[in-house]
Amino acid sequence: MGKILVVEDNEMNRDMLTRRLVRQGFTVVSAIDGPSGVAMASSEMPDLILMDVALGEMDGWEATQLIKANRTTARIPIIALTAHALASDRDKSISVGCVDFDTKPVDFGRLMGKLKQHMGIAA
Repeated sequence: MGKILVVEDNEMNRDMLTRRLVRQGFTVVSAIDGPSGVAMASSEMPDLILMDVALGEMDGWEATQLIKANRTTARIPIIALTAHALASDRDKSISVGCVDFDTKPVDFGRLMGKLKQHMGIAA
């Protein structure tokens, strides 16, 4: 179905997303922080990136800006994931280049709908 890069510093969240996405037929690669997410966007060229916002030293918004600033990776759609459902977080995610935004805990059915929409996969 396609390759997804999961950028998530929480091991349990990363593992849960990876297992569920693999069961849906996706190939999944993962990064544990912003810098490795930026590097893996270039080396793996995924079809979509799920980007945690709260990553520590380099947050997901900064990582997204770096990915979008690189001509090689600029067209990869990025969905921001955050535990905060604030309108300001959604607005900032869109302003830095994310195509969509979803909250944690993840509603997997809703997230799958967004993944398929942004990857051009029929529902």
